[in-house]
Amino acid sequence: MSSTVTSPPWQLETTAHPTAELIQETWALTRRLLIQLQRRPSTLVAGIIQPLMWLILFGALFQNAPSGFFSDGVNYAQFLSAGIIVFTAFSGALNAGLPVMFDREFGFLNRFLVAPLVSRFSIVLASTIFITLLSLVQTVAVMVTSYLLGGGLPGVGGFFLVVGIVMLLVLGMTALSLGLTFTLPGHVELLAVIFVVNLPLLFASTALAPLAFMPKWLQTIASINPLSYAIEPIRYLYLHSDWQWSGTVMATPWGNLSLGGCLLILTLFDGLIILSVRKSLHRKLS
Repeated sequence: MSSTVTSPPWQLETTAHPTAELIQETWALTRRLLIQLQRRPSTLVAGIIQPLMWLILFGALFQNAPSGFFSDGVNYAQFLSAGIIVFTAFSGALNAGLPVMFDREFGFLNRFLVAPLVSRFSIVLASTIFITLLSLVQTVAVMVTSYLLGGGLPGVGGFFLVVGIVMLLVLGMTALSLGLTFTLPGHVELLAVIFVVNLPLLFASTALAPLAFMPKWLQTIASINPLSYAIEPIRYLYLHSDWQWSGTVMATPWGNLSLGGCLLILTLFDGLIILSVRKSLHRKLS
């Protein structure tokens, strides 16, 4: 007479859906970064105070600019808000690779790579989510401060589009930063790249001055600067409550660009970055 042996309940294996496991481990890695931020809140405080200081100080510096210097009925607080929002998101995303670089140097990254993860790209996803959350907090802080300084606010639809533009920029810059993290030998080299790139891209964009105010050679550089393709759409949304996708947002030396055209170029720029770092990330994380 044969008997069937049944395994105890605690020995039964349960297999979760791979997507659910990916979400779970991505959230766990994101939560780790949030806990690190909770233990070092000065990072968040400094990340909010710095753009507010830029907004207040530069706004005061140009508050006596001649009427119509930027455009009819536009004060410098309205003009500057878009530039500070974009530059803050850009700077934060460019620093996204630093936590991963420190994990790599201290050996924690190797522990993640040998852990039974569903996908090692959850490390990349966690960093992207973390930086996006920080950028959104900074964006809201800048928008509130700009409003208090007389810069106004975009409409409801414009607000959500501003958030979308910020997320689009953060996606591309975070991918670039993580690609550099797995390519450069250490954090010293990564910091050097950040310091070299950060301010030149700010001053070679339309963040602080209109394109028409620049010399011809700087107009050309600012017209191909990816920051300008995020700044000008946000500035347009700030200044036009009745915005349209076909509305002209930037007059470059080679032609006028619409809101939709700028966002398309920004999307293509993100795609180019992701394709360029994809092989490096795949090689390091596979």
